[in-house]
Amino acid sequence: MATAAAQDLRATNRAEVQDAPPAGGLPSIEEAHRVAPKDARRLSKLFFERLGELEEGTADHQYARNTLIEMNLSLVRYAASRFRSSAQEMDDIVQVGTIGLIKAIDRFDISLENEFTTFAVPYIVGEIKRFFRDTTWSVHVPRRLQELRVNMARAREELAAAGNHEPSVADLAAHLRLGEDEVIEGLVAGNGYHADSLDRPVDAGGGRQSGGLIADLIGDEDPALALAENLHALKPLLAQLDDRDRRIIELRFGAERTQSEIGAELGLSQMHVSRLLSRACRTLREGLLAEG
Repeated sequence: MATAAAQDLRATNRAEVQDAPPAGGLPSIEEAHRVAPKDARRLSKLFFERLGELEEGTADHQYARNTLIEMNLSLVRYAASRFRSSAQEMDDIVQVGTIGLIKAIDRFDISLENEFTTFAVPYIVGEIKRFFRDTTWSVHVPRRLQELRVNMARAREELAAAGNHEPSVADLAAHLRLGEDEVIEGLVAGNGYHADSLDRPVDAGGGRQSGGLIADLIGDEDPALALAENLHALKPLLAQLDDRDRRIIELRFGAERTQSEIGAELGLSQMHVSRLLSRACRTLREGLLAEG
């Protein structure tokens, strides 16, 4: 029944094309987006030939260009179907693909005798890929890895259809003819496609919330943070020491010299260096505690 209805629709479209009065030297086509693909290919050639002769900005030129866009929307829907696994709404993808179709129509040269469908599809797919690259990734990753993610998603579907419910890295690598390291790189990069809020409550299961946040479960305190804070606090305190005490601190904790080596360089005994070092450290410690 669906096939018969489609045949009736194509017959109706052909009748509309043949019986309608000419408009600017071209057939007048109502509901051009419903023209069958086979008729669209034939009519597109006629419209492109006339489009090159019409003056840009005229009503006839606008009619020819708009009709070409509507007749070839099936190319956009075909290209958009390749991205059906995406979370993006199909309407958005079709709209973006239509921009690629318009660019293809404006740049197509019929004198080169190329097939318009072959010329247009790369423009449409390229526009859709650019849309995903520029607007949908939460973290910017190289274009190569973005395209690899799309290829891996398609490979998963194909392997699942063959009976592999959850393909391994080795399965994906063999299917895509890539190294396992490259597949792993693509999987890691894929984590940048979606982001989650650190303030989202944790789901405890069964629709219940545990009361905690995602931020409570990830990350840890950087031990170097306390060290950086202490060094920042020590800077003005070190400036208050005399030159000899600062030099001893620098040699002991910066150059990691022994007390004997410091004494030999400064002409002091090891015992004297020990007393000066202890006094300087005590002064710095008291200064830090006073600020805390």
